[in-house]
Amino acid sequence: MLLLLGLCLGLSLCVGSQEEAQSWGHSSEQDGLRVPRQVRLLQRLKTKPLMTEFSVKSTIISRYAFTTVSCRMLNRASEDQDIEFQMQIPAAAFITNFTMLIGDKVYQGEITEREKKSGDRVKEKRNKTTEENGEKGTEIFRASAVIPSKDKAAFFLSYEELLQRRLGKYEHSISVRPQQLSGRLSVDVNILESAGIASLEVLPLHNSRQRGSGRGEDDSGPPPSTVINQNETFANIIFKPTVVQQARIAQNGILGDFIIRYDVNREQSIGDIQVLNGYFVHYFAPKDLPPLPKNVVFVLDSSASMVGTKLRQTKDALFTILHDLRPQDRFSIIGFSNRIKVWKDHLISVTPDSIRDGKVYIHHMSPTGGTDINGALQRAIRLLNKYVAHSGIGDRSVSLIVFLTDGKPTVGETHTLKILNNTREAARGQVCIFTIGIGNDVDFRLLEKLSLENCGLTRRVHEEEDAGSQLIGFYDEIRTPLLSDIRIDYPPSSVVQATKTLFPNYFNGSEIIIAGKLVDRKLDHLHVEVTASNSKKFIILKTDVPVRPQKAGKDVTGSPRPGGDGEGDTNHIERLWSYLTTKELLSSWLQSDDEPEKERLRQRAQALAVSYRFLTPFTSMKLRGPVPRMDGLEEAHGMSAAMGPEPVVQSVRGAGTQPGPLLKKPYQPRIKISKTSVDGDPHFVVDFPLSRLTVCFNIDGQPGDILRLVSDHRDSVNGELIGAPAPPNGHKKQRTYLRTITILINKPERSYLEITPSRVILDGGDRLVLPCNQSVVVGSWGLEVSVSANANVTVTIQGSIAFVILIHLYKKPAPFQRHHLGFYIANSEGLSSNCHGLLGQFLNQDARLTEDPAGPSQNLTHPLLLQVGEGPEAVLTVKGHQVPVVWKQRKIYNGEEQIDCWFARNNAAKLIDGEYKDYLASHPFDTGMTLGRGMSREL
Repeated sequence: MLLLLGLCLGLSLCVGSQEEAQSWGHSSEQDGLRVPRQVRLLQRLKTKPLMTEFSVKSTIISRYAFTTVSCRMLNRASEDQDIEFQMQIPAAAFITNFTMLIGDKVYQGEITEREKKSGDRVKEKRNKTTEENGEKGTEIFRASAVIPSKDKAAFFLSYEELLQRRLGKYEHSISVRPQQLSGRLSVDVNILESAGIASLEVLPLHNSRQRGSGRGEDDSGPPPSTVINQNETFANIIFKPTVVQQARIAQNGILGDFIIRYDVNREQSIGDIQVLNGYFVHYFAPKDLPPLPKNVVFVLDSSASMVGTKLRQTKDALFTILHDLRPQDRFSIIGFSNRIKVWKDHLISVTPDSIRDGKVYIHHMSPTGGTDINGALQRAIRLLNKYVAHSGIGDRSVSLIVFLTDGKPTVGETHTLKILNNTREAARGQVCIFTIGIGNDVDFRLLEKLSLENCGLTRRVHEEEDAGSQLIGFYDEIRTPLLSDIRIDYPPSSVVQATKTLFPNYFNGSEIIIAGKLVDRKLDHLHVEVTASNSKKFIILKTDVPVRPQKAGKDVTGSPRPGGDGEGDTNHIERLWSYLTTKELLSSWLQSDDEPEKERLRQRAQALAVSYRFLTPFTSMKLRGPVPRMDGLEEAHGMSAAMGPEPVVQSVRGAGTQPGPLLKKPYQPRIKISKTSVDGDPHFVVDFPLSRLTVCFNIDGQPGDILRLVSDHRDSVNGELIGAPAPPNGHKKQRTYLRTITILINKPERSYLEITPSRVILDGGDRLVLPCNQSVVVGSWGLEVSVSANANVTVTIQGSIAFVILIHLYKKPAPFQRHHLGFYIANSEGLSSNCHGLLGQFLNQDARLTEDPAGPSQNLTHPLLLQVGEGPEAVLTVKGHQVPVVWKQRKIYNGEEQIDCWFARNNAAKLIDGEYKDYLASHPFDTGMTLGRGMSREL
């Protein structure tokens, strides 16, 4: 028996009724006989496999949709017959499960890692298919098999997707394309929204996905036989047409999309947070805000290929869009072919006269010449940057480019990578680019990356579709920006491994969704801070949001499940978190041009996709079987798709080693940070807990110096300095900060860590690059590296050594500020008594205070009795050294506590063994110890 399984990653139904008719007609003509049309139809009906059932069951829980498709076929022919199952699914969905039943044999799909070479081929296939044909916004899954004569087959496909809010609605679309009349056809959708369902509508069957046009739709109600039952938080929609009703819709079988649109209630401006079994999701969609001014440049392809309908429809759409601009907006128009034709060399205010003049300019555009995409984008970005620089409203407006083309770059710079680099460098994250590709000749992958790398969106319009309505609908999504530069923060002590929390813009009718893990599953309130800019001011929202724990008493298909504390139940929020995280990894992979980084992202995305059973470009589906058919299999199909395994914790060892079981404990982001640290300019703090003394000192090094911080046998921690000019009126000529922390670990296995404010490189047999703007934990027995996004990195070695590296970032750094690191020793139990280094030499020591130079000092060990500021002098005895110290109070650089310390002046002279130069390493992973216990010298 021949089994074929594949994922067609195009955008349209690849095999339709017309193609089938052509193939049947061709076989008849090969016989050399001209068969009457009616006889050919009877032959086709007699031999074509009969679809006895086509059913779709979908459950949407808090915008996350689980969908399972069932299709049953009967081979009525007297010989074995090839049969193909195909299903059009949303492009944003992940397939999670597939099962075939052929006769009494079961073939079960399994998601596995795809070899890198295969992954490359899939990528190429996807790009090629996407460019050649496609139904907008969909992909196609295909599976083929040979069914024995007079036997049956059944196909079960499951997929998941997070619904996106557009124009104030969530849209769930189900492809209903059996391509023949089916004895049993049904679509059953359940919607569960704890916030409450605000509106719900079922659209007429659409023959194709004309998304984006929210204007002028002639919706005549749901398809015949549709039944809707709804209460405040739940809705059930059933579409179950009889054969007669199917024939009335389409004589040869339904060919369309069953579309449901709905929205939910929103009470809090800061959003809705839901929690289930240690995972949370935050939906943020504020309303009733004044719109931000738009600075928008419309860039229109006027090359020769736009001649005719495409250019006419585009012009008509732009006429409508210009009338929709608000008085506070600014705009300009660029037409491009082999020449760049700019309407005005600056942005124009919106007035009746300027709108009229703009329409006249568009009207006179004529198609000619080639396509200079790079030149058009550079000119548009310069227009926007020039206006923002001279208007002084940068944080109070949103700069957009609406870019429309139907071709590939043929004039000027034509190299895709250079166009992307040029655009990214010119835009600098301040200009968002929204692209629309028309027709089959467009370089859609280039447009997709242009938008992805520049905070925009992209859409595709096919030749036969109405480009004008598509453009208007696309513009409707971005016509009303309400916020810019949005940052959503949660306490690092409460939330770990959150998805993206920085967003360039928020448009009215859309939604921002963040998911993550909670450190404490019993949390009652979650502190949330939202900072953003709107048209009036810079806004900050702070509140403690009561979390609403949910119980998962049923699985996603409604089958009863045992009660209890929720362990083992389907966790739709965990699935949503894994979905979003995988999407973000794939997006970062697509944007990256650094091959080592791309490989690290590929590995992380692949590991997560395998763990949660997502079919992605980096995973593949293999059919296992045949195995004997089991009772109840048909009822249970697709259940495992919603039951993801434990959260992935990546191993840092290669496949050839045996590191032991993976770590499965939750990531604890805030290990208690001791005072023993180096941070800032750099300021050193040493804590002596036995005597309850804290000593501090400064080191004035030179940029490029590598300081030995901790040296223990073959283990070491070194820090490299970066320079910055002193602040105005400062007493120093320059400042220095820690730019890079390098850690060499000898046991359990030799590993190298390099930490900067932007990334962590871990080389322990295999090489990982972890971005610091995403939360992740990796490790195996003996070594764990945890990254809390843009906050800190914790390195734990064999459970007895823990280092915490704080990440200090500036949104708009002053000249004397640099992104830098702070190094804190959280646990030093595993370090030996011979440990040395600027910090390490004090870890196994104690200190005591003696009389100060002026005579006996009272209460020297009770610093709280001293006044704030610089206090009396004293003499500190540590390691046999007599060190003059002075009392100070300063804020420790983790920003959480004020410390009182005895300060040693003069670069810690007499406090540290030797001199400053003795602690300079020759390279970042230098383990040498110039000085050590027994080698120290009195100064």
